[in-house]
Amino acid sequence: MSHIAQNLERINTCIADAAIKANRNPAEVTLVAVSKTFTAADVLSAIFAGQRHFGENRVEEALPKMAAVSAGLANVRLAGPPLQWHLIGHVQSRKAKDAIGPHGGNFALIHSVDSLKLAQKLATAHKASGQTEPQAILLQCNVSGEDSKEGFDLAGWEYAPAKREAFLHTVAQIAALPNLRINGLMTMAPIVAQPDQARPVFASLRNLRDTLRQTLPAINWTHLSMGMSDDLEPAIAEGATIVRVGRAIFGVR
Repeated sequence: MSHIAQNLERINTCIADAAIKANRNPAEVTLVAVSKTFTAADVLSAIFAGQRHFGENRVEEALPKMAAVSAGLANVRLAGPPLQWHLIGHVQSRKAKDAIGPHGGNFALIHSVDSLKLAQKLATAHKASGQTEPQAILLQCNVSGEDSKEGFDLAGWEYAPAKREAFLHTVAQIAALPNLRINGLMTMAPIVAQPDQARPVFASLRNLRDTLRQTLPAINWTHLSMGMSDDLEPAIAEGATIVRVGRAIFGVR
């Protein structure tokens, strides 16, 4: 068994244990293996160990890697669910066509939509791509208030009605775009000394999702993409449906 396969087994056990501890079904949590900076060979090793969801930060790195992985699987019949790629890093609006255009990526989910402008660019690129199914997206929310984090500014949203209402208005505008489908929210927690110190950030995103479910019930608010290698347990305790893990699977970059 490769070190990647061993790491995947350990992480999947950790996810299952955290879900059970939180009185949740482990099947509710999807593991996205963050393969940024790692090779197509590393991805293939994870695929052969059973992993099916992979996350990339940069379109320009993702596209050739996706092609190389596809070539590596050309004569392989995979059992189980299909392979899915996630775009989890910040996308500049000028690069929307690279993420979703005619010659762009085929991402199952884009986690990092953080402005109306980007959503509009993605919708336009999707129309040009000729794809018939809407592009699934998550809205990236900065609930921690860190300047280094991307996302809609929603720090302290619970106590800032104007900020909350402005976000709701923007969400409604994004939801009205014909070629995109909102599937939930994403956030990144700050680096902390102890994993549980990140839990209030995850709780804030979950509470925001619950508020959105009440105020905009026509939108699908299924997913909460939150939690990484060091803080996936508190994220799962607060309702994460997607955790993004790189280093704990592939090793130190």
